Amino acid sequence: MEKEFDPYLRIDDVIVDRSDVEMLRAIDDCGSLSGAAEALERSYPRLQQRVVALEEAIGPLVERTRGGADGGGSSLTGAAWSLLERFDRLVAAYEGVARVDETVLSGPIVDRDGELATVETAAGAILAVVPADTRTAAVTIRSDAVSLHSPSDAPPAGGTSVRNRFPGTVTWLEAGDAVARVGVALGNGSNLDDEAVPELVALVTRRSVEALGLESGRSIVASVKATAARGIAIEDHDGSGHDR
Repeated sequence: MEKEFDPYLRIDDVIVDRSDVEMLRAIDDCGSLSGAAEALERSYPRLQQRVVALEEAIGPLVERTRGGADGGGSSLTGAAWSLLERFDRLVAAYEGVARVDETVLSGPIVDRDGELATVETAAGAILAVVPADTRTAAVTIRSDAVSLHSPSDAPPAGGTSVRNRFPGTVTWLEAGDAVARVGVALGNGSNLDDEAVPELVALVTRRSVEALGLESGRSIVASVKATAARGIAIEDHDGSGHDR
């Protein structure tokens, strides 16, 4: 299952979506509305109507030049470039959520300190932000919130920044140009129901891979800030505190 998203910006009653962004970029590339319409295989009247509708809500987006030695043309205004930058930031934010791996560990709440609750899971106790009045929680840990350490250099669980610690073993590594995805098998390899423990996935830099000597079979300690572990309530179907 992969996450997909359809980003858009709402400005008053007008929604700016990917097709609008594609249109503005085509106008910039082609230097005219007619050229953009041809490149995008859209009708010129509809493209022009869309530009007008956006400008009524946002302000001037396309500066039109008529006649002259170069035959006129169209270019984007500063407001248009600002709009494109806002859309790009929105897409980047969505992609940051959609493209990271998530590990989900479930269990009963065994203790609470304000917004933080201790959830007893197959990987051990996890301190996470969990809604009040929750009895059983599913805790989600994003791969970009996981730090990896050598067992001898792992940070303490307490201190000024409360962290969860997970001893484990590297099971696989997928390296990219700058970052790598690392799978870590947690604990003793069995959970409360004698099923396989979900592996924790970490997103680290290639430099960290080299510094830690990460490879399959390497003992490692993963740590996650308590505030980066987020829990949601799940139904307790059998009254035992475990979701089935």
